[in-house]
Amino acid sequence: MTPQRVAVLAFDGASLFHLAVPGKVFGVGRNPDGSRAYEVRHCAVTPGMIRTDAGLEVRVEDGLDGLARADIVIVPAWNDPDARAPEPLIRALREAHAEGKPIVGLCLGAFVLGDAGLLDGRQATTHWMARETFARRFPAAVFRPDVLYVEDGNIVTSAGNVAAIDCCLHLVRMRHGSEEANRMARILVTPPHRQGGQAQYVERPVPQFPCQSRLPGVLEWALAHLAEPLTLDRLAGVAHMSRRSFTRRFREATGMTVTRWLNAQRVARAQQLLETTDLPVERIAHEVGFGTALTMRQQFAAQLGTAPSDYRRSFREGGRAEGAV
Repeated sequence: MTPQRVAVLAFDGASLFHLAVPGKVFGVGRNPDGSRAYEVRHCAVTPGMIRTDAGLEVRVEDGLDGLARADIVIVPAWNDPDARAPEPLIRALREAHAEGKPIVGLCLGAFVLGDAGLLDGRQATTHWMARETFARRFPAAVFRPDVLYVEDGNIVTSAGNVAAIDCCLHLVRMRHGSEEANRMARILVTPPHRQGGQAQYVERPVPQFPCQSRLPGVLEWALAHLAEPLTLDRLAGVAHMSRRSFTRRFREATGMTVTRWLNAQRVARAQQLLETTDLPVERIAHEVGFGTALTMRQQFAAQLGTAPSDYRRSFREGGRAEGAV
């Protein structure tokens, strides 16, 4: 099978981390026959040596014609949010967009997509520290400043550094399914799936040692009991905390309410079952704890912008789920 071509834009001051992430994530992707699923190449407005934000110089062989040959286009964090992207790059991105190619803006890379007019009327995000500048420069965008990443049509934007990994794994998940995305995540030793709607940052990191907090064990317990009714009082009881203390600690650790976190985990589990089994939607709704197919459809619409049956069909037909966040 012919690998999909991923073009990563490079420029002076580009994030070395963002230049490397697509190669790391997509580089371990494999087709069912064992062949490489992706080919990652870098391109620049002017080919040659570019100096990254870390001071390391990198030789880039391809010019912007690399975007024309690509199946997926990725723009790393732009070096200056107030500096407009050069016109040749804007034209190349607009041409790629007109062809319906997925175009990804990692972190401040969203500013480049905004300069090209690709975010007008679309949901978009960027690093939380640049939210005011982004909102001022691109008032026509439907700005979602608190999420990790968001996909609207063929345009995908993400938040800070680590969210770039989440974003790339999301693209793999929507094209190849959760099993392949999880396999790649295990190779990279990174969490396999964080919903795009998760908060960009939390008030405190989850403690590294169970003795410091019972909350990490509660999250694992909840994931093992998703099919059961999981009320706030029940989870607080498992944690041996008061309802009030548990609510506060949960929000600090996850950046989400208990209900929102549970719904996100149940949707993720339902996605896996839709991809890998022939179970009826009604049965899957019960298995993941939604109770009814109607409730699951409502959550799919809210979180992924699609219906469970359409999501399953996209994989059976070898395509992808459209409009997923």
